[in-house]
Amino acid sequence: MTDATLAADIDACCRLTGTFTLRSGQVADTYFDKYLFESDPALLDRVATRMVDLVPEGTDLLGGLEMGGIPCATVLSAKTGLPALFVRKKAKEYGTAKLAEGPSVEGRRVTLVEDVITTGGAVRDATNALRELGAIVEVVVCAIDRSPEGENPLADVGLEVRSVLTRAELDAARG
Repeated sequence: MTDATLAADIDACCRLTGTFTLRSGQVADTYFDKYLFESDPALLDRVATRMVDLVPEGTDLLGGLEMGGIPCATVLSAKTGLPALFVRKKAKEYGTAKLAEGPSVEGRRVTLVEDVITTGGAVRDATNALRELGAIVEVVVCAIDRSPEGENPLADVGLEVRSVLTRAELDAARG
């Protein structure tokens, strides 16, 4: 069930118009600056509260993707009591040289947490890397799914996308 008030509040806070090049290389006339809701404690709390019911049973770890997924995963971890994992874009080249900071992922069910998904590039990369480390990754929970309605941009890696809000819901909030 869509929370129309949350959609309207995120839209008002985060929607920018202009010309924006996305991570995928696509050019968009609308951009959702997720850091605007992630840096607002009350709005981030509302998003994370909606994420709680999207986390599948049997989840061992919440894997927040660098950088935007980390605030969402941290608050979600506090709400669910599930340990958080912080997933880098690439393993650091010093210290522990880890890709994922936190508990070991081997043999554990990791639900990824992301802020905005359009084509799913960062999520796909993290999924493949975590699976190589022995993690079981089947679901990603995101705040905003900007992919075309009815399409799963991560079907190619067998990942289910569960979102708090979709682009269509944000568009509807504008009226």
